[in-house]
Amino acid sequence: MADAKSIKVIYFDLNGRAEVLRLILTYAGKEFEDVRLAREKWPEVKPTTPFGQVPVLEIDGKKKAQSIALAAFLAREFKLYGKDNWDALTIDTVAQLAEDLIQSYARSFRESDPVKKEAIVTEVKTEVGPKFLGFFESLLKENGTGFFVGNDITLADIIIYDLATGFMKVAFEAIDNFPLVKKVVDTVGDNERIKKYVSDRKQ
Repeated sequence: MADAKSIKVIYFDLNGRAEVLRLILTYAGKEFEDVRLAREKWPEVKPTTPFGQVPVLEIDGKKKAQSIALAAFLAREFKLYGKDNWDALTIDTVAQLAEDLIQSYARSFRESDPVKKEAIVTEVKTEVGPKFLGFFESLLKENGTGFFVGNDITLADIIIYDLATGFMKVAFEAIDNFPLVKKVVDTVGDNERIKKYVSDRKQ
């Protein structure tokens, strides 16, 4: 990976599941091609993906998929997975909690009844989101350094930044009540590479 000549992140023209991959590569200072697919192109591209879905990470022509696995791979490559297996366990815990939170909100996308859809969103804002913010706050308090593991940014911190500033921000409306989580989001966002990327990226 260190000597890769070409790295592509292939996804639709939105943040979604690919954004954490883009953020990891950006934070690591690694050049990559941000391939954003138009919806009408998807039927043509779909058969060329490993499992008929995106995001896809293409490295020197080799394609891999599954966003959580890809994020873990990149984090390990760029030393963002902690110093030992215990750190990695905490990072994996944050990643799986994040996935649970995403799934709680994803129910609204599958719900066709507007009243029920709004009820799901309200539940995520007022109940589910704060509950998970409490989980993240406890993990940060347990480590006591301002990060989820160690003394610097890892995949766990980048995941939370992505959730809080991306399509899951609906679940983070109560973030001011969770100062350690808010600090992590601010710390990642203050990184110069991340700041420039966010400033330049398409909204």
